[in-house]
Amino acid sequence: MWCIPPEQDAAFVAAMEQVLAVYHRPYDPLYPVVNMDEQPIQLISDSRPSLPMQPGSCEKIDFEYVREGMCNAFMFVEPLGGWREVHVSTTKKAVDWAGYVQWLVDHPRYANAKRITLVCDNLNTHCAGSLYAAFAADEAFRILNRIELVFTPKHGSWLNMAEPELSVMTRQCFAGRVGSQQEVADRITAWQQDRNERQIGINWQFSTDDARVKLKRLYPKIELR
Repeated sequence: MWCIPPEQDAAFVAAMEQVLAVYHRPYDPLYPVVNMDEQPIQLISDSRPSLPMQPGSCEKIDFEYVREGMCNAFMFVEPLGGWREVHVSTTKKAVDWAGYVQWLVDHPRYANAKRITLVCDNLNTHCAGSLYAAFAADEAFRILNRIELVFTPKHGSWLNMAEPELSVMTRQCFAGRVGSQQEVADRITAWQQDRNERQIGINWQFSTDDARVKLKRLYPKIELR
């Protein structure tokens, strides 16, 4: 369970209700809602080849492994549109995030969109300043005019619908070892293509009414005199 200092209760509630209000919007291709999150992936290769499965004997994998470093997955998912795309990068710097946001606003899928609502956590790189650090002022301003940034509250990243999608990706793509960034990208490409073709969405159940019941301790107490 997360721990929220009492003085932050009101800020948490305000940010949470803003996010939940966004999730309550009906699907509108002119004003799509896209969630993004990022996740590190550890690269591990086998120290020696495994012994293949044979009749009466399962595959045998040596418990020793070789660390091959890390890579990062940037997840963008449109829950009501049944669409997601993941980018695998070596780093997760501010300029990386800015580059993928630029990719998002210029994606043919959103060519006719008037504004994209982008829901993400409040990591320090997820901000307008990252766009200005990566691009000239006019380009950063153009990108900002195409998006509405909505942040999950501090200690409330679980409100980001990209998190369960990352969890599904991890369980379905990385049950075993993966030794290179290219292999990570290949697995994710096949995974997202399958889910996009099947139009898999996200059935979000948590509502504002639920929050006011289950998280009532966070709501400020108003005393009437």
